[in-house]
Amino acid sequence: MSYHFSKTVSLPFDKAVEATTASLKNHGFGVLTQIDVKDTLNKKIGVDFRPYLILGACNPRLAHEALALEDKIGTMLPCNVVVQQHEGGAVEISAVDPVASMSAIENPRLGAVAGKVRELLKQVVAEIA
Repeated sequence: MSYHFSKTVSLPFDKAVEATTASLKNHGFGVLTQIDVKDTLNKKIGVDFRPYLILGACNPRLAHEALALEDKIGTMLPCNVVVQQHEGGAVEISAVDPVASMSAIENPRLGAVAGKVRELLKQVVAEIA
């Protein structure tokens, strides 16, 4: 089982970030965290890395549902969505598959919530051009 789903888009990096953030919002997610990996690696260890942004996305309704079922599920929240630019300029959007990441937890009701999140995140990635 793959732990993510991805798509390469024909947008410049900054526009891909904007489109991803807008798509997340359209599907009920907010972006709680934004980690600029390129900037962080440069500042912390002097490494020049490609544009790579991690968006910590959360759908409050579904997060609440998951937290009510498993009090420690917060260790797996928020759902990470990555926008990265590869060599040659191609930009890829990737989202975690919450079903894969939560498969270690033996709670069928939590699996159902993860399935809802999975479908929403698949829609987010699919609609970015």
